[in-house]
Amino acid sequence: MAELNPLFRELALILITAGVITVIFKWLKQPLVLGYIVAGFFIGPHFPWFPVIKGDENLTLWSDIGIVFLMFALGLEFSIKKLKKVGGTGAITAFTELAMMFLIGNAVGRMLGFATMEGIFLGCMLSISSTTIIIKSFDDLKLKQQKFTGTVTGVLVVEDLIAVLLLVVLGTLSVSKTFDGGELGMKMLWLAFFLIVWFTFGIFLIPTFLRWMRRFMTEEILCIVAVGLCFGMVVLADAAGFSTALGAFVMGAILAETIEADVIHRVITPIKNLFGAVFFVSVGMLVDPAVLAKYWLPVVVIALTVVLFKSFSATLGVLLSGRPLKTAMQSGFCFCQIGEFSFIIAGLGLSYGVIRDELYPIIVSVSIITTFVTPYMIKSGLPAYERLWKRLPQRWKEGLERYSSQSKNADASASVKVFVRKQLTAVVIYGTVSLALLLISVFVLKPLLNNIFVTSAGEPSLWGNVIGLLITIMAMAPFLWALARKNLSRANVKSLLEEYRYSQAVVVPMILLRYFAAITLLGFAIGRYISLAFGLILIIAIFVFIMVRFSGKVNGFYKQIETRFMTNFNSRQAQTSFKIPSSMEQQFSMERVTVSQFSKYVGTTLLNSGFRQDYGVNVVSVERGENVYDLPSKDTVVMPCDRLTVIGTEEQIARFRAVIEVEPSMLIRDHSENEMHIYRYVVLPSGPLIGQTLSHSDFQKRHHGMIIAIQRDDEYIVNPPANTVFECDDTVWFVSPDEISLKKFVENK
Repeated sequence: MAELNPLFRELALILITAGVITVIFKWLKQPLVLGYIVAGFFIGPHFPWFPVIKGDENLTLWSDIGIVFLMFALGLEFSIKKLKKVGGTGAITAFTELAMMFLIGNAVGRMLGFATMEGIFLGCMLSISSTTIIIKSFDDLKLKQQKFTGTVTGVLVVEDLIAVLLLVVLGTLSVSKTFDGGELGMKMLWLAFFLIVWFTFGIFLIPTFLRWMRRFMTEEILCIVAVGLCFGMVVLADAAGFSTALGAFVMGAILAETIEADVIHRVITPIKNLFGAVFFVSVGMLVDPAVLAKYWLPVVVIALTVVLFKSFSATLGVLLSGRPLKTAMQSGFCFCQIGEFSFIIAGLGLSYGVIRDELYPIIVSVSIITTFVTPYMIKSGLPAYERLWKRLPQRWKEGLERYSSQSKNADASASVKVFVRKQLTAVVIYGTVSLALLLISVFVLKPLLNNIFVTSAGEPSLWGNVIGLLITIMAMAPFLWALARKNLSRANVKSLLEEYRYSQAVVVPMILLRYFAAITLLGFAIGRYISLAFGLILIIAIFVFIMVRFSGKVNGFYKQIETRFMTNFNSRQAQTSFKIPSSMEQQFSMERVTVSQFSKYVGTTLLNSGFRQDYGVNVVSVERGENVYDLPSKDTVVMPCDRLTVIGTEEQIARFRAVIEVEPSMLIRDHSENEMHIYRYVVLPSGPLIGQTLSHSDFQKRHHGMIIAIQRDDEYIVNPPANTVFECDDTVWFVSPDEISLKKFVENK
């Protein structure tokens, strides 16, 4: 018999230990993520009284898969539209936190005797929070639907993007000991390019594909397709030089805009829980008590720095972005840990030999400590705000409220600003899509055609280049038209030039920029296929561009593409009963909630439920099976698995969701103590049942029992019908929860 692969033993040890420890932590009412870390410590190499995991490579693989699924699930809960709401908050908070923690971390490193490069690396390690730890804590604490979690998610997304850039900066510093701004700029452009391309093509293609296969869809097929798309994007992200976590998040965000998002999230949740547990167990295995004993002072100092100053800097960032103090403190207290990106940065420093070996276990120990603290810090955010608010002077309260109100009502909709924003958006989006098509043409289509069309001398034929050029121009034409002319009406331009005195200094350059970008891209496309002088290329480019500009077919084709894209992008929101006006989006939200069978409102009517009186929400539709009941009547009964579309503020919906989507206090219930007793009774000539039908005997009501069979002449009448007549010598089999004396039963006429 072949020897069992050690991977099976390691996985068995991981899951069994994690299962036992998490049961204990659940009993103690502690977050499960802490239980996973403790389980990892018990089976790690630094706890000698327990079996030890030795397969580091296998464990790394499992933990990497866990990160992928955690980020994929995070993306599924992400919304580009929600990011737009917190985009400014996310950017301001992330950069405020990054700047403060970099300076503080660098200063702490120098105070502890670290070298200059070590201080720089330490500052970067302390700047990035752990997305997986925070999201897992939200799951465990049932806080995912709170209003402030949307702000936290927006900040985490920006931080993850910054972390990718930090790896480039630190890599450059480690090699050259100098800051290469050009390389950083190129990396930022590269990242922006791929994000735009992935989201644009993903939202255009993937929902269309899912719509086509919807009639063949089962949960099994959908799970396989979704996970396949996730790992496909992971591979693309890795090939482009980015982290696998970013790829998984991007695919999750794309699928979040489809109407299949809720089902996908449900079917992949068990997979996410499994591999996520392995990841957190692997983190716990890195805990080394010897390191804590030897370097206890740096560990304690750095841990306190993270918990105190990181929370403060994040709170300050949210506050500066115009959010209320309550939201700022609840959000800021979530950023009190470091995580997986800190390990990656530390590993980068070790690989270049610019940090000492001891710094890595110190960072791991700090990460473990701050991970333990995270759930308690998150829970303490609201109580800390309430205590602080009571002690603040009245003029401070008025100042904070005035600042928050002014930030919300700031007038950023001046006509010229709106015009400039639209033009720059057009250049970035349509220019990026056109450039992506050009790159595909140059690196995929051109080599293919050059292999097909060759001359007798073995050289690429001119016909191949001509065909490739025509295909490329046809593919790019709709987007080049949009790049040059989208949202650029003559009436609007004329109005701006007449209404604002100095607008020509902005409007004209913006128009020229769009035309220049379109002509340049077209010129490059021609130049890659036909070797002509630059002047000739430019003339041809301008000529072709003019032809494209006045082509009604190209314009119509682009409109079809745009319509399909917007339909896919808004498909999930289109499932709601109506669209909330943009002016009211800050005050109201519309969301779906699924009624749990454990909710106390199951079986009640909407009139008696008190949804509006107690929670402030209105039910605008009920989806039950394949039927949708818009504006349900007050007599509609709430049933298990109903999907209610409700409207209200984010806080109201969060409170309402907590009493509707109820989880069972105990997953499995033992009913063995409520066993039914089975009895056998023979019908006698003088008995109470002789000659009666089953319905007239009123057996169930009189005797608290149910007849399951009648034995007559060696034959069984299973579940006899109501008109069955009891005959002499019939053997009646019935069940009852009561202990019945057959003697008393016979006498009970």
